[in-house]
Amino acid sequence: MGNAKATREAFGEALAHFGPTHPELVVLDADLSKSTKTDLFAKVCPERFFEMGIQEMNMIGVAAGLALSGKVPFIASFACFISGRFDQIKMSVGYSRARVRIVGTHAGIGIGEDGYSQQGLEDVALMRSLPEMAVIQPCDDLETRGAVEFLLTHPGPAYLRLTRQKCDRVNPEGYRFEFGKGVTLRPGRDLTIVATGALVGGALAAATALARDGLDCRVVNIHTIKPLDADLLAACARETGRILVVEDHQITGGLGGAVCEAVAERHPVPVHRHGVLDVFGESGTPEAVYERHGLDAAGITRVARKLLGKA
Repeated sequence: MGNAKATREAFGEALAHFGPTHPELVVLDADLSKSTKTDLFAKVCPERFFEMGIQEMNMIGVAAGLALSGKVPFIASFACFISGRFDQIKMSVGYSRARVRIVGTHAGIGIGEDGYSQQGLEDVALMRSLPEMAVIQPCDDLETRGAVEFLLTHPGPAYLRLTRQKCDRVNPEGYRFEFGKGVTLRPGRDLTIVATGALVGGALAAATALARDGLDCRVVNIHTIKPLDADLLAACARETGRILVVEDHQITGGLGGAVCEAVAERHPVPVHRHGVLDVFGESGTPEAVYERHGLDAAGITRVARKLLGKA
């Protein structure tokens, strides 16, 4: 691991890279371009960047019109602000099947000091409820770039969930993003740890710590929450007998819920959802908030040991 970078930063760099060669690409922002990093695109393609001001609903409607006119719009804001306009997304983007790429940055409690009013904790549950809405959460800079490249040609609407905080790189150079396909980062037979986004690195660190105690844990990165790689998860269920899902999101309706749904239909085994446990977020450094909620490597390790009867 290493080469730490926030996925929002990798997103901005990817837009700036692909912008000059993709004239159909347009970017809209709601007065947060320096935070969402869309300002990087604005510097290289100013004629295709639109600052909409603090008007997320208008931004969504304009983007839907652009998409239905043949453009490929990426619209960005904090995850909590943009998912809070769910009714507009549902009608203008979802129902219209508009090829809008909705980008929610600053997702989860990992944003730290800004507190609950700025933390997107319900966005995955909302977005994956919409028909045909893809939901993607990359774990590092390489995966983010690959996801942006994929979304340049994806035929339907999509939600891309990104971090404020830096994430260590977990994928190797040359990594290729495959939509809808989970990635097995570490083999194991005792337990499968399924992680997404900012917690993938912590899940790998936890598996390393558990291995020192003779506990063999598989780690799977689910970057595409919808459509979910149900085949891979069913294989994990058969081969390890139990699954631990870790995510920086409410446990209701997030990746954990999606995994439970998929496994129940294919190969029912115990699934433990470990995320924000039905409470509101709070302010603190990212490290302190993760520690408080048990979402750091040490916390994931404790939960895994308990599931394996080794607490």
